Amino acid sequence: MCGIVGYIGVDDSKDILLTGLEKLEYRGYDSAGIALLDENEVYVTKVKGRIAALREKVDANTAATVGIGHTRWATHGEPSEDNAHPHQSGSGRFTLVHNGVIENYSEVRDQFLADVPFKSETDTEVVVQLIEYFVAQEGDVLAGFREALTVLKGSYALALIDNQNSDQLYVAKNKSPLLIGLGEGFNVVASDAMATLKETNRYVEIEDKEVVLVRREGVEIQKLDGSVVERDAYVAEIDAADTEKGTYPHFMLKEIDEQPVVIRKIIQEYQDNEGDIKLDNDIRQAMQRADRIYIIAAGTSYHAGLVGKQFLEKLANIPVEVHIASEFSYNMPLLSENPLFVFISQSGETADSRSVLVQIKALGHPALTITNVPGSTLSREADYTLPLHAGPEIAVASTKAYTAQVAVLAILAVDSAKAKGMDLSFHPLQELGIVASAMEALTDQKEEFERIAKEFFATTRNAFYIGRGVDYYVVQEAALKLKEISYIQAEGFAGGELKHGTIALIEEGTPVIAISTQENINLSIRGNIQEVAARGANTCIVSMKGLEKDSDTFVVPAVHELLTPLVSVIPMQLLAYYAALHRDCDVDKPRNLAKSVTVE
Repeated sequence: MCGIVGYIGVDDSKDILLTGLEKLEYRGYDSAGIALLDENEVYVTKVKGRIAALREKVDANTAATVGIGHTRWATHGEPSEDNAHPHQSGSGRFTLVHNGVIENYSEVRDQFLADVPFKSETDTEVVVQLIEYFVAQEGDVLAGFREALTVLKGSYALALIDNQNSDQLYVAKNKSPLLIGLGEGFNVVASDAMATLKETNRYVEIEDKEVVLVRREGVEIQKLDGSVVERDAYVAEIDAADTEKGTYPHFMLKEIDEQPVVIRKIIQEYQDNEGDIKLDNDIRQAMQRADRIYIIAAGTSYHAGLVGKQFLEKLANIPVEVHIASEFSYNMPLLSENPLFVFISQSGETADSRSVLVQIKALGHPALTITNVPGSTLSREADYTLPLHAGPEIAVASTKAYTAQVAVLAILAVDSAKAKGMDLSFHPLQELGIVASAMEALTDQKEEFERIAKEFFATTRNAFYIGRGVDYYVVQEAALKLKEISYIQAEGFAGGELKHGTIALIEEGTPVIAISTQENINLSIRGNIQEVAARGANTCIVSMKGLEKDSDTFVVPAVHELLTPLVSVIPMQLLAYYAALHRDCDVDKPRNLAKSVTVE
């Protein structure tokens, strides 16, 4: 992984590829490269590092109407120019870019390619060498390409150039996302529509184990057995302006500021003309049939799922389990008789979650996806989808997608409670309007959060966050935000758990940030703060209006107690942002991370 762009048409492909790769920088990468096909000559340029370095290195005098490009996030082999994509076959005839992980690449190399010298440590080079091997066996490129695919095990999105045929790109996918963009006299390939929105907004989805022949005047989709598939195009409803920073220094800060707008958008999309919740009746019925909800997610989405568990159990009286996707996939627990699986994913392409989806579909269980990308793999393959309506999220560290997930889960919980005939005084759409205003008040106080970040995180190597109840779920997200962009070792703990061992790590000046938004735990969490303060900790308390004390570091506006995660997380996001900023970290593209994790 991480990003693919391809072009075949009549214009020079060089700038189209480079610009497309720049649009995919948000996904995270450590090296990049492009291959340009000019008649029968292929020009490959690769760098370790950023697209800007690639742009400088590419020969400006090279013009070609066919090309493929790639940003790599290392899975096999260290980040280096040799391991960067594109990779070429031994003869140089075939050039390939690849997202995903080939699980049996070493076995393939030993069985078919024992005498072939390799230039890289990647599974991708094994694939392109295997394609050349089978083309020689079959005497036909398409037949050889298909035969190679039948041997591979794992995930892949592939775009292949044959330097003996400048009229066609060969494309295939399995588990990893890939789209075909349609144009007039040209067509494009992209792992994310945002890469090629400048060229087109019409796309065709590729399903697993399909091969696509991409030509200037059209595309042909085939199954591995050669049978042709007809599929309509769709229009990507993405505003290209949403993928630009505008006047903001970083996408993350822009996306933090967009959260009040996102909450109001969610209210608009999930409210009918009478002011009640508007939800697909099939989803409502699926919720009613379920005797237990299994929330499957990873990272930030997992933390949103923990908050969602509170909503569903306390409001709708539905038992809920929240599972880390990568663990559930290999260690499935005993399931209830009528489960409903809810998959939460910003991108809708999370490979760990998709692995679980495939397993539970095979068992015949229904699935609902909550995602920011309605046309994504998890959305297409689940029975139902609830979109987040958050707009493109570019920064690797998720902010507005998290709050959107929490808001949609609250709406789902209340709708389920009402469908059961439960009488609730809590009206989420009205309360979310109050939340949006509170968010605005918080994002307007950036200077204060910058000051707090300097005080607590300027030089520290580690930090602890503590909370109780739903605040515990928020501090887990807060710790993740801090460590993923500032590289400070941070952990989120239940307030009462810190003293069961981890308090041994507290020493003079250790930052401990506490959240207190729940009246029933307010005194308890303050007691935990006293425990760490007595051992030299530098303590910071973020409390809710009405529960505050004069010594608190910051007080957030009061909102309904169930929805406090939506406002208490805003200071945590801003503290992480300013901590990273003042430690000279790459805020939008933290090291070693990818936005859309499409490998297991």
